[in-house]
Amino acid sequence: MTDVMYKQIADDLRRRIASGQLAPGDDVPSEGELAERWSTSRGPVRNALAALRGEGLIETGRGRPARVVERKAHQAVDVSIPFTKWAKEIGTVPGAETQEVSLRRPDPAQAEIFGIDPSQLVVHVLRLRSLDGRPTMLERLTFTEEVGRHLFEVDLNTVSITEFLDSRGYGYTDIDHEIDAKAANALDARLLEIEEGSPVLRLRRVTRDNDGRVFEVSDDRYRSDIVRFTVSASGRSRRGTHYVRPIAF
Repeated sequence: MTDVMYKQIADDLRRRIASGQLAPGDDVPSEGELAERWSTSRGPVRNALAALRGEGLIETGRGRPARVVERKAHQAVDVSIPFTKWAKEIGTVPGAETQEVSLRRPDPAQAEIFGIDPSQLVVHVLRLRSLDGRPTMLERLTFTEEVGRHLFEVDLNTVSITEFLDSRGYGYTDIDHEIDAKAANALDARLLEIEEGSPVLRLRRVTRDNDGRVFEVSDDRYRSDIVRFTVSASGRSRRGTHYVRPIAF
């Protein structure tokens, strides 16, 4: 009965938050008020508030009431899902504003990852992604020339690059993700509409085709006040190494 009660309280608060009845910045009713309203003890109330806190819907602090926070969009990084599809799944409208599509020489690190000579050309894409019109992520995508040349055929503001390339026979078979935090540079700040030096979440990706050849290297920078990354995994990769590892000592 206690489990049922805390779930009912949590569901009711979720509905009130989703409807805007409890808006970001509003205080959540106190434990005493909720206990009285639901004719229960404070135990189920505390469990309900803990559940909402774990979901990132509210924040609590010593000596002050729980408060509704602006919810961040969750982006799972243990799987790969196109930004457009992810945005629709979380109930938002995705947007894209392409800043650049160009042929250029790779930098030394990219050339090494691709396994190509630095004199060869690659295709670079700089694209701003948004959720409900709000600048959310700036993606820097670099493709081998063979793959990237297909991107000149289409309006990149209107398609999912992942799905478009898949339709051209370049499926995203094996993907490595690496996450870190970075200070926004001048370009990040201008396009994401944040202060220069603000923390952004960086997701770097290396993508391989069915034959194990790398055809994409990307650097996606997300506004940390809008997106958080989540991981659901066994704790070990296919090769037996830990997912969580130290960066440097």
